[in-house]
Amino acid sequence: MNETILALLAFLPLLLAGILLIGFKIPAKIAMPIVFLTAAIIGLTAWEMSFSRVAASTIQGLIQTAGLLWIIFGAILLLNTLKHSGGITAIRNGFSGISPDRRVQALIVAWLFGCFIEGASGFGTPAAVAAPLMVALGFPALAAVVVGMMIQSTPVSFGAVGTPIVVGVGSGLDRAGISAELDSLGSSWDVFFQLVTSEVAIIHGIVGLLMPLILVTIMVRFFGANRSWKEGLSITPFAIFTGISFAVPYMLVGVLLGPEFPSMIGAMVGLAIVVPAAKRGFLLPKDTWDFPESSSWPDEWIGNLQIKLDDVVGRAPMSTFMGWVPYVLLALFLVASRTVEPLKAALTSINLSWSNILGETGISGAVQPLYLPGGIIIAVVIVTYFLHRMSSRNIGAAVSESTKTIFGAGFVLVFTVPMVRILINSGVNGADLVSMPVMMAQAVASSVGGIYPFFAPMVGALGAFIAGSNTVSNLMLSEFQFSVAQTLGLSTAMMVSLQAVGAAAGNMIAIHNVVAASATVGLLGREGATLRKTILPTIYYLVFTGLIALIAFYVIGVTDPLM
Repeated sequence: MNETILALLAFLPLLLAGILLIGFKIPAKIAMPIVFLTAAIIGLTAWEMSFSRVAASTIQGLIQTAGLLWIIFGAILLLNTLKHSGGITAIRNGFSGISPDRRVQALIVAWLFGCFIEGASGFGTPAAVAAPLMVALGFPALAAVVVGMMIQSTPVSFGAVGTPIVVGVGSGLDRAGISAELDSLGSSWDVFFQLVTSEVAIIHGIVGLLMPLILVTIMVRFFGANRSWKEGLSITPFAIFTGISFAVPYMLVGVLLGPEFPSMIGAMVGLAIVVPAAKRGFLLPKDTWDFPESSSWPDEWIGNLQIKLDDVVGRAPMSTFMGWVPYVLLALFLVASRTVEPLKAALTSINLSWSNILGETGISGAVQPLYLPGGIIIAVVIVTYFLHRMSSRNIGAAVSESTKTIFGAGFVLVFTVPMVRILINSGVNGADLVSMPVMMAQAVASSVGGIYPFFAPMVGALGAFIAGSNTVSNLMLSEFQFSVAQTLGLSTAMMVSLQAVGAAAGNMIAIHNVVAASATVGLLGREGATLRKTILPTIYYLVFTGLIALIAFYVIGVTDPLM
């Protein structure tokens, strides 16, 4: 079988998912079982994977699904806890003191707060936390998911305290071989790795500068009464101000301090600047924008987690600060769990794992319930129970509502994540072929030649679209990108940086991320509606990054120690 046919077969599960979800608007609960079976059949036949390897990959996916559902459950439970404690009412009231403009609220809650949560936790947590919070503030569920998915861009490469770079790039490259070559040239791995980090930060900072404006404009265009681009663009000065307030400290931290804290510090500095500015009306337009009356919302916009004002059952008035305390604690707990080594060791000590599943070497699964964001969120819920002086009846109602919401997500993810693992684990096979994702990447590289740098971010995005993870995309494809750069005689550090940036952007359209975010607001079955909107900022991000790549390589002539 020739490589073109193999590449098309490797693409087939993704193509089929896109056609079913976006083209035919089929719910993921129907589409993803079909896509899973397609991937399994291709793996067993064309790739000649053993049945035990496909089965082991499926089990590995189910273990990862358990971890994802734990995060989703925690996010929903925190929201429902605050709904029953009166915290949501307090948060809502607090926004009237900053700005009643929904565009401003989206920039603060989704972009800046979401970027902080991404920096602290990663793994889709920002959408899972920000989307239900926006619903509680009065956003349509579909708008909350679309906006929540757009957070999955600029901050992602430095999410989870830098995991996509530290683990994804650090483990995805042949560190020993590269280090030996660098040593012979009088350089070192540390210099090379920091160069990659700096270039990722700078590219993201430049491209991400406009993401707050794009986020708001898409929200207004698709969810406003007038479906107007103009109403979104009228907040351009403030949106760009928000982008600068985040991007400048983000880039500086990436260049000067390394990969662990750009997203967190960029978001903290941004919040410190933007919130007081919004209160003073700095750069805000004269018009105040809001969604149409909720009674006129199409059914497609509404999830079963809609929280109307009269649903909030706070027993007594609560200060805005007290309402926000659980989210502040969540951010602090997440950072502490990732940076305080004794605490990290304690949380990771409980590790439910299965190594070499069904005897298949290299296929393992593990769930660390306390260390995963779900465990951290549950800890915050317990603190909130005492802090907000809740009754056992109220917390019981929150648990009951959250449990009901989680079942729909479980069914879809049970097929989505195992499908991903089959693709990724297909590199061990009887046909002596590279894995399906690498086969796709090679097909792209061999067909475009010297202009490959323009497409390098798209290859990274493809990896993230498959895996739903910047980290996994970097693990799969960093070495491939490095090799292409060497073949073309271009900067290897820059090409790996393009991989990391593209993989971050690919999270905006990663199917199981969309499913997970949709689940938190009770919006399962409308994943295609989200993808049709988030594809727009994804295209912007990848095209703009590709153009920067061409300028960097062929105009500026960037180099690295290995050139």
